[in-house]
Amino acid sequence: MLETPADPGTCQAARRHGDTMPLTRDAAWALLTEYTRNENLRKHAMAVEAAVRGYARLDGEDEDAWGVAALLHDFDYDQYPDLADHPFRGAEILRERGYPEWLVRAVLSHADHTGVARESRLEHVLFACDEMAGFVTAAALVRPSKSLMDLEASSVVKRMKEKAFARAVSRDDLRKGAEEIGLPLADHAANVIAFMREKAEELGLKGNL
Repeated sequence: MLETPADPGTCQAARRHGDTMPLTRDAAWALLTEYTRNENLRKHAMAVEAAVRGYARLDGEDEDAWGVAALLHDFDYDQYPDLADHPFRGAEILRERGYPEWLVRAVLSHADHTGVARESRLEHVLFACDEMAGFVTAAALVRPSKSLMDLEASSVVKRMKEKAFARAVSRDDLRKGAEEIGLPLADHAANVIAFMREKAEELGLKGNL
C-alpha cells in the first residue's frame, strides 16, 4: 500500500520531515507502460506530465506528486478506450495498486463524462493541460521544423479557428481549461509550450532545429 498524504500539497512537508514517499515516477512509468503499448499515447502522457509539473512549480505545489497523476491520467485508455470503461477501469486498477484517493479522483475528474466534478487545483490543471498538450503537439508537428522550439502561442490560438485541424480536440475544452485555471487562453498555451519544451527531445518534438 502506498502510504501517501491525503492531499498532494502535503507531500513537500512530509519530505522535509524525512519521510519516504513511495509515490514515484518510476512506479508510475512502469504502470503506464504495462497498460499502454502505443508510443503516441505514451508521449501524450509525458507531454501532459511536463505541463502539469510546470504548473506545480508555478503554484508551489509538489511537482513529483502532480507529475505522477498526470502521467497516469490516461494509462488505461490503450486497453479500454470505450467511454464506458475509461477512465473507470483505470481508477479501479489504481485503487487495487494502492494509489491514494486524491490521485484516483484527479484521474476520474479529468473526463467530464465520469460525473466527477473538478474541485482541487490539481484537478483543474490536469484537465486544462490534457487537451492543450495534445493540441500543442499537433501544432508543432505541422510546422516545417516539426518542432516546439519555434512554436508560439499565437500560432496555437490561430490553429484553433481551423475546424479541420486536430478536429478530435474540443475547442470548448481548450477554452474551458484555461478558464478553470484562471488564465487567458494565449497565456495558458504559452505556458504549456514552455513546459513541454523542457522535454522536447523525449517527446520527439525538437524537430530539425
